[in-house]
Amino acid sequence: MTFRQIKQKADQLRAIPLEAVLRACGARPDPNDKSKWHTGQGPVSITGAKFINWHHGIGGGGAIDLVIHLHNLHFKEALDWLQRSFPNPPPPTQSPPRPELAIPAPDPDKLWRVKGYLMHHRRLPAALLDPLIQSGVLYADARANAVFVLLGKENTPVGAELRGTTDRRWRGMAPGSRKDLGFFSIPTVGPQASLPIILCESAIDAISCFALYPDHHCISASGARPNPEWLASLAAQNPQIYCGFDADPIGENAADAMISLYPTIKRRPPNHHDWNLVLTSQS
Repeated sequence: MTFRQIKQKADQLRAIPLEAVLRACGARPDPNDKSKWHTGQGPVSITGAKFINWHHGIGGGGAIDLVIHLHNLHFKEALDWLQRSFPNPPPPTQSPPRPELAIPAPDPDKLWRVKGYLMHHRRLPAALLDPLIQSGVLYADARANAVFVLLGKENTPVGAELRGTTDRRWRGMAPGSRKDLGFFSIPTVGPQASLPIILCESAIDAISCFALYPDHHCISASGARPNPEWLASLAAQNPQIYCGFDADPIGENAADAMISLYPTIKRRPPNHHDWNLVLTSQS
């Protein structure tokens, strides 16, 4: 099968309702909670196409991720299982309209808090943060969140990762972010074919990874996503791409799925849970 055919088949299988997958796996619905199912991996809660196993702290989205979790399979094995179990899967449903992009405005008065958090709590060097701040891809918003801007074609903002830096620590995306159209990267210039690329799960991890590997180009995929739309063109331009997703089941499964689609990509996991922990452990 061609890459396009594999992607189309994966999209179709991913859209199979999670309730149908759970029944096919022998899971039992909870009599008191319609979103809860009892599986061989423990209780699983589902909300639409999302699921989470609270006992293991593992979640994901779509039928493929669920089968990988329930049966401890690799990406290709999960596709094969779904094809056998659902020979006539339903076509993917049409997604609802996307909200308009709403990246928060900069608030220079809060920059001291954001920079202090990134330097002292995350151990990110000022020498790396200052050029990002000067280029406008890193700033503080009115709530003292760190804002990491995702850039698409012609360096157009297409979204932003948000990270709380006050006592209420949280992470999220700016409303309307289009993670498939761009990414946060360091250095901020476009990836060069001469530099190896390491794909990370967050902007903080990408900066941490670059602090450890300054001769590489480090990119945040804004999550453990095996096939963002921009990856195909990136892989065609650069044969030296490494998947540096977190060293946990979600990161490993996403890396496995990515490498099955792009065999030239190699795995380079952090030797702690994530790249920021690698960096802070050396401080």
